[in-house]
Amino acid sequence: MTVHLYALSTCPYCRMTKKFLDEHSVAYEMTEVDLLEGDEKTAAVDEVVKLSGGKSFPVLVAGDEVVVGFNKGRITQILGL
Repeated sequence: MTVHLYALSTCPYCRMTKKFLDEHSVAYEMTEVDLLEGDEKTAAVDEVVKLSGGKSFPVLVAGDEVVVGFNKGRITQILGL
């Protein structure tokens, strides 16, 4: 299962999600949206809005599942941890 995390470098909930994934040895890709520029940033923000319906962070995509915010229970469930 592919796991992707859309995060902001300054967001404490994003850091908590990253730490949780790291502690459970989950392989994932991460996009720190606020560190992008120009068209790349616009495309990432558009993707976050499409996935989550807003501009809240973090947004974790695991297969077909999307988790908005640091929801440890839901992340544990969809990743089978």
